[in-house]
Amino acid sequence: MSTKLERKYGLFTAICMVVGTVIGSGLFFKAQNVLEATGGNMPLGIVAWVITGLLMIICSLQFSQMAGRYEKVSGVVDYAEATCGSTYGYYLAWFLANVYYPAMTGVLAWLSARYFGVIFGWSLVSAEVMTIASLFLIGSYALNTFSPKLAGKFQVSATIIKFIPIVLMAVVGVIVGSVKGTLPQNFTEIVGLPKGGTTMSGLFAAIVATVFAYEGWIVATSINAELKNPKKTLPIALVVGSLVVVAAYVLYYVGVAGGASNKVLMEQGATIAFTNIFGSVGGTLLNICIVISCLGTLNGLMVAVTRSMYAIAARGQGPKPEMFQQVDPATNMVSNSAIWGLLTSCLWMVYFYGANLTSGWFGLFNFDSSELPIITIYGMYIPMFIMWMKKEKDLGAFKRFILPIASIVACLFMIFAAIYAHGITPYLNAQKEGKFALPVAFYLIVFAMIMFAGKLVMGKKNTLSKE
Repeated sequence: MSTKLERKYGLFTAICMVVGTVIGSGLFFKAQNVLEATGGNMPLGIVAWVITGLLMIICSLQFSQMAGRYEKVSGVVDYAEATCGSTYGYYLAWFLANVYYPAMTGVLAWLSARYFGVIFGWSLVSAEVMTIASLFLIGSYALNTFSPKLAGKFQVSATIIKFIPIVLMAVVGVIVGSVKGTLPQNFTEIVGLPKGGTTMSGLFAAIVATVFAYEGWIVATSINAELKNPKKTLPIALVVGSLVVVAAYVLYYVGVAGGASNKVLMEQGATIAFTNIFGSVGGTLLNICIVISCLGTLNGLMVAVTRSMYAIAARGQGPKPEMFQQVDPATNMVSNSAIWGLLTSCLWMVYFYGANLTSGWFGLFNFDSSELPIITIYGMYIPMFIMWMKKEKDLGAFKRFILPIASIVACLFMIFAAIYAHGITPYLNAQKEGKFALPVAFYLIVFAMIMFAGKLVMGKKNTLSKE
C-alpha cells in the first residue's frame, strides 16, 4: 500500500472547510445568548460579534503566515514541529488525534441529531436522538473513508445550503424590519441588563458567549497534504474563510432583529423571527438548515479526525506507525487512521452524554468536552507564536513581532473566556449550593493522563523532522 495522499482539493473546498466547520449550530442559537448578555442592546451585541471575529481573524492571519512557509503532512502539526521541534509537534498531534478532534466530532454528531429531533418533537436526550447521533457519526465516517472526494463535495454543498437561511434573514429581515419599524426600534431601545450588570460586563459576557461559535477554523489545516499548491491555497483559505464567517455572523444577527422585538427574541430565540417573517414553514426551514449546517460541521471535523493518526504515523511515531500510515489505493484514504478516529469519536460522544446530558456518570470528572479542549489548543498555540518570533529573523517587524504578539493576546483571551465560562462560573454556582465543582481542573487531569499515554507510545524519532 502507498503512504502518500493524493492532492485532490482546491481553494474553494479549503475555504468551505473553514466556513463550513465554523458555522454550525452556534450561529443560530447564540444570537439569543448575546441579546440576553447585553440586555437587548443590539449595537453592543454587534460589537461583541466583531471583537470575537477579529480575534479569530488575527489568529488565522498568523497561521496563514506559517502555512506559507511550512508544509509537510498536517498543517498545524507541521507548524508546531517547525517552530517548537518534533517532540512538541508530536504532543500537539497526539492531543488533536485523541482529544480535540474526536471530542468535537462526537458532540457535533449529537448536535446534528438534536436539531433533527426538534423537527419531530423528540427530547434532546431521548433514545431516538442518541440513535440518530450514532447513525450520523457512522455515516460521516463512511462518507469520508470510502469516498473522500465526495466528502469534499458534501462540504461544499453543506456550506452553500447553510447560507440559505443566513442570506434570507440578512436581506428579508432587514427589509421587513425596516418597513415595520422593528429594526430601528431594536437598535434604539434596550430591554435592560441583568441586575447589577454594567455595559462593560454585558459586553464581556456577550464576547464569552460568541467565543465558541467561532471555533473550528484550524480544522482546514488538516487537509494540507491533499491540497493543490497548499503554500498558496491554505493561507488564502484561512483568511478569506475567516472574513466570510465574521460577515455572516454579523449580518444574520442584524437580520434577526428585524423579525421580532429584542424582548421576544431574548425569550424565544431566533426561530420566532423566522416564523414571523416566513410563517410556520420558515421555522421548519430554519431547523432543516440547522441540521444541514451541523452535518457540514460534523463532516469537516470528520475529515480532520480520520486523518489525525496518519499525521503522527507519517512521521514514524505513535502506536503501529506502519499500520496507521497506510493509504488505501482504491480510495486514496488512510483507512486505519479513519477507524481510530471513529472509535475515539464514539468514546467522546458517550462521555459527553454521560457527563453533560444525564445526572453525571463520572463524579468529579464531569466536564464539558465540547468546549474545554479549546483551552488547551489555544494554550498550545502560544509557544509556536513565541518561537516564530525567535526563528523567523528575515521577516519585517509586522510579520515577525506585531502579528504573533496580537495572536498571543487573542489566545490568552480565548483561554480566559473558557475558564470564566467553565471554571469560575460553575465553581461559584456550586459554592452557593454548598457543593463542589471544579471542571477545568478535572479536565486538565484527564488531559495529563492522555498525554502521558502518548508519551508511552511515542516510539522512534520523527522521520520527517530536520533534527
